[in-house]
Amino acid sequence: MVKNTLSPPKPHQNYSQLVALLESRGMIIPDSERAKRKLSQIGYYRLSGFWFPCREVKKNLLGTGILHPGTKQPIRENTFQAGVDFNEIVELYLFDKKLRLLMLDAIERIEIHIRSVVAHEMGYHDPLAYQNDKFINPKKKNTWKDRKTNKIRNLWVEWSKKQQELIRRSKEDCIKWHKAERKAIPFWVAVESWDLGNLSKYYSMLRAKYQRKICLRLGISNEKTLENWLHEINILRNRCAHHTRIWNQSSNNSLPVLPIPYFAKLSLDARALKRMYGMICIMWFLVKRIGPSSHWLETVSLLINSKPSIDCCPLTAMGFSDNTGFPDINNF
Repeated sequence: MVKNTLSPPKPHQNYSQLVALLESRGMIIPDSERAKRKLSQIGYYRLSGFWFPCREVKKNLLGTGILHPGTKQPIRENTFQAGVDFNEIVELYLFDKKLRLLMLDAIERIEIHIRSVVAHEMGYHDPLAYQNDKFINPKKKNTWKDRKTNKIRNLWVEWSKKQQELIRRSKEDCIKWHKAERKAIPFWVAVESWDLGNLSKYYSMLRAKYQRKICLRLGISNEKTLENWLHEINILRNRCAHHTRIWNQSSNNSLPVLPIPYFAKLSLDARALKRMYGMICIMWFLVKRIGPSSHWLETVSLLINSKPSIDCCPLTAMGFSDNTGFPDINNF
């Protein structure tokens, strides 16, 4: 019997060797000492995600790019395209960092506001509504077997256990006070322990009539649209919180839009709705609804327009229709 053993890892290389490796593959290194310093600060493989699009595409004998059978993305050679500069890759990394911080700024505002709206609307019906399954869609309370894990699951039970754990671990003064005084924790206090994932899942489980009340407060005419938005915003939030590259990331799911003038004017295509540009448009719709005087979009547009110009890393990779820059914000 052949054992299913792992192939050995690549050998360790020091920073000087890594710089030499990049140079041997065609990357321009203007300052090798700075390159070694940046590799030590950021890490070779973290930076490799930023220079990956700049690697040559593997081609067949006809000169056509070969796609990976699983990802359907072009297979890359180890060599770089002409003109790829290490310093510009570092600038792209710093651009992505600034973009993540701006996204977190908007996500914080969206999360806190929706948390407040959910607590207010549901707390009106029952201060302990988050413990009461009568507000939950009956389908979400069904027990079912997960085909992937072969485990018996129940979304409401799982969410309730997670919610209890969040309250147990919470260090918020308001929750600690309720515990110390042995008082039941009302909805508007309990949500202070929630994260965006917990909020998103709770909303997705609510009966439609309660979802509609929440959507009405946000100017959203379709409760399923908000569910999808929250899911995708939570994914973005997690990527930002874990310092993961976002500038050219593509989602598996297309963001839905509402049949309103705001989205009709933007004319977002399928590519935009799976990439950063579409997410920016969705989040600006929510941020503007929460704070009409916000200058968040202006700040985002200035940052996008400051992105380092690298041929193999164009703005179209963010979902923009061309590489001329961020669209006129007066059209939003």
